[in-house]
Amino acid sequence: MHRQGQGQGALRVMGWPAPSGGAVCSSASANQGDNAMSINTLGIDLGKTVCHMVALDEGGQILFRRKLRRDQILRMTANLPACRIGLEACCGAHHLGHRLSAQGHDVRLMPPEYVRPYVKSNKNDDRDAEAIAEAVGRPTMRFVPLKEEAQLDLQAIHRARERLVRDRTALINQVRGILFERGITVPQGRLRLGRCLPEILCDDRVGISPRIRLLLSDIRTEWQELDRRIDAFDRELAECARRDDKACRLVEIPGIGVTIATALLAAIDNGAAFSRARDLSAWLGLVPKQHTTGGRPRLGGISKRGNVYLRRLLIHGARSVLPHLAKQSSPVGCWLRGLLSRAHRNVAIVALANKMARIAWVVLRTGTHYQAQTLPTA
Repeated sequence: MHRQGQGQGALRVMGWPAPSGGAVCSSASANQGDNAMSINTLGIDLGKTVCHMVALDEGGQILFRRKLRRDQILRMTANLPACRIGLEACCGAHHLGHRLSAQGHDVRLMPPEYVRPYVKSNKNDDRDAEAIAEAVGRPTMRFVPLKEEAQLDLQAIHRARERLVRDRTALINQVRGILFERGITVPQGRLRLGRCLPEILCDDRVGISPRIRLLLSDIRTEWQELDRRIDAFDRELAECARRDDKACRLVEIPGIGVTIATALLAAIDNGAAFSRARDLSAWLGLVPKQHTTGGRPRLGGISKRGNVYLRRLLIHGARSVLPHLAKQSSPVGCWLRGLLSRAHRNVAIVALANKMARIAWVVLRTGTHYQAQTLPTA
């Protein structure tokens, strides 16, 4: 009878109705209510439909574990006092984080790879929630800022555009494969293939069957449709950049255009999550991978961690602007010429992308404009 009363009290504290009982049930409800008042940290492991929750007191002791549906989280936390809530930065975490913050809770998002070391024994959803609750209280933990609605919208546009570009690349590779199987080679480059394909389709001497001509014509039509949709996204991103002061200052940096500027804003906003410029470049994976033991440092290639999409854009931007910058009489130009004289061109490209990311952080944090200094000539 006593155990039944405790269970009913727990239901009442968690926001679910419990059947009325006697004095034992009321006492148990009071004890559970005291536990609810002593909650210091909540760790929530998010799932598509089912989520797990672990509550800790100030000393780190587990007060309760709960398994509940996703739509029950807000109803449950509304009945709890303000506390610290830890979430993994995953799909849906930013929306739920804003809803929990509106209830007065201190919501903190963490990268999943930083939570993984705190998982004890075999991995399951309950252990994940416990690991999140333990990790969020660590003083050295790194957190992910909550993205605003405008950032999420911009991020969705970039992801849709990236998918279309990936589909277009697959179509181009398929066209090249079909042509190569018939002994036809086309110079590298999307624009060159686009100019040569109509001539190939109209030339009867290339030896392509009517069925393959029809197939290539269909692929070309699909390719043109993808170009139209990608151009529409580019125009939308350009319009977003014109309306945003931070984006206008970012596009002044050599190698950073509208696409990179809006992608940076969607990912880091004003860069407040990073205390230094090199922290941003390290998060983007543009720094050497380090493996040091016994006091002997060993540096390898770039770590390639963090935002893959943004790192790729920065490297492409650096590759496009490198020839122009290397000819200038600015400090960056002198640095590039010296780097190219002793390192491979690809190393210089990645180093320039690293510098671009660090300059972008300074521009975002200080609110200043980029100014290229020209060295005096003799």
